[in-house]
Amino acid sequence: MRRWTREFGSGKPAVQVSVGAAVIGVALVLAAFGARLGPYDPLRYDPREVLTRPSVAHLLGTDPLGRDVFSQIIGGARISMVVGIVSVLGGLGAGTAIGLVAGTLRGRGADVLMRAMDALLVFPSLVLALAITAFLGVSLWNVIGALAVTFVPTFAILVRGEVLSLREREFITAAGALGVGRLRIMWRHLLPNVSDVLLVQASFGVGTAILTEASLSFLGLGVPPPALSWGRMLREGYSYLLLAPWISVASGAAIFLVALAFQMFSDGLRDVLVRRPGAAAR
Repeated sequence: MRRWTREFGSGKPAVQVSVGAAVIGVALVLAAFGARLGPYDPLRYDPREVLTRPSVAHLLGTDPLGRDVFSQIIGGARISMVVGIVSVLGGLGAGTAIGLVAGTLRGRGADVLMRAMDALLVFPSLVLALAITAFLGVSLWNVIGALAVTFVPTFAILVRGEVLSLREREFITAAGALGVGRLRIMWRHLLPNVSDVLLVQASFGVGTAILTEASLSFLGLGVPPPALSWGRMLREGYSYLLLAPWISVASGAAIFLVALAFQMFSDGLRDVLVRRPGAAAR
């Protein structure tokens, strides 16, 4: 805690982390308590309020079905945050395990693992997620699983690269000479020393996952109704862009701000945790 306070005490990283954390915190609060914070039921239809312009009664106007856009933005935060965080955690766990094994072990098995990761990495994340969701079907957990698969090769290659540079260090050699098993070396000595880069990549990955989920929903392969999704709101508002631009502007702004917040948070962490001298020598 003293080290974090010293590093984040001033300068550009402090501003990036603070601003990013503030926006992320607001998004998390909306995701957790959105149903209680919205002024209206986001799924309530009102044919008398169709495409109402932004006003005091409806801060961001209404959509073609008379639903309050502001309430939908608040309700859509839950899907975006759940999909983003859970998919990154799934990719982080699997990718870290593969990277640790491939970086510690030598032989054909490790090479086969990494060639499989390289093959997955060839496909753009959106294309791979589209293929997986189209094959499995549209549901919340299928979207999360598809996005998690796209993150596995990134984490695996990142961890393996760090492990390859760490396994020749003196403390790893000394642990092996003392008879410490490979599993304990991976868990006790290698994993803590790659935690910094994993934290940075994970925070960046959540923003990427939110953007990808929004893209899938915009294309009709995201989380199905009645679950609220910023990407689907963007798609629905696209047909009324000239008549009611506030629908697309509001949902697009929500996606942009949350993704930017995770990007800023990740950049600030990278400046402090990864770029400082001796970051990996713990």
